[in-house]
Amino acid sequence: MNDITVRRPILWVCSSATNVGTVRKVNEDALLERPEIGLWSVADGMGGHDAGNVASRMVVESLGDLQKPEGLSDYVTSIENSILDTNQRLLEYSEIMLDGRIVGSTVVGLMIYGQMGVCFWMGDSRLYRYRRQELVQLSRDHSQVSELLQSGAITEAEAVNHPESNVITRAVGTSDEPYIDLDIFDVQIGDTFLLCSDGLYNAVDKETIIGHLNGNDTGAMVSGLIDSALKNGASDNVTVVAIKGVHHPQQKNAA
Repeated sequence: MNDITVRRPILWVCSSATNVGTVRKVNEDALLERPEIGLWSVADGMGGHDAGNVASRMVVESLGDLQKPEGLSDYVTSIENSILDTNQRLLEYSEIMLDGRIVGSTVVGLMIYGQMGVCFWMGDSRLYRYRRQELVQLSRDHSQVSELLQSGAITEAEAVNHPESNVITRAVGTSDEPYIDLDIFDVQIGDTFLLCSDGLYNAVDKETIIGHLNGNDTGAMVSGLIDSALKNGASDNVTVVAIKGVHHPQQKNAA
């Protein structure tokens, strides 16, 4: 691959949707879609009694206020600061409004800056990349089951219906010293990224996800994934953001 190919501009097209699911009465998920600054995110709130949707909304609204800085490192820093600020505000909200009851939210996000992508996350909402017929999970769940799997204490088969499958070990608003995981990677024309809450991947299998990500219509990807989750009786809120890299119109003009 020559230098001209590597540097050719990429247009990121995207679609998103969220659904309460088939059991819950309140949707505690929230999403952010800002392709103009290369930023997308999904948050899954917890706390019940409307506290969960307050938490997830605070996370994405804070990220949504960001402006695109000059430089990748400055952008990453601004995202970290946004999440840390929201973490502090949620701790204060808990003390003032909920008598100290825990309220928090997962967050997973994708930031694209030029030819580089950054995944940031806390909790078990996920970012996947679909490239050349291969689906890879770029985030790693902060959950009790994930830690048991990594330690070898349980097998993948045992993890499927594990009684602690809903226990997460990290989230925004649950600790005075939050730690945000980050991963940096390259992005390419043809890449498809999928951000989702656990309501999706707990209701549909990997093969179903892959089937919906084939193609170029991100709207069809999103609606198909949510429909599949609902048909499978999604017991949690389902939120999906699909982003695909295509040839930028500027490329034709440059030619």
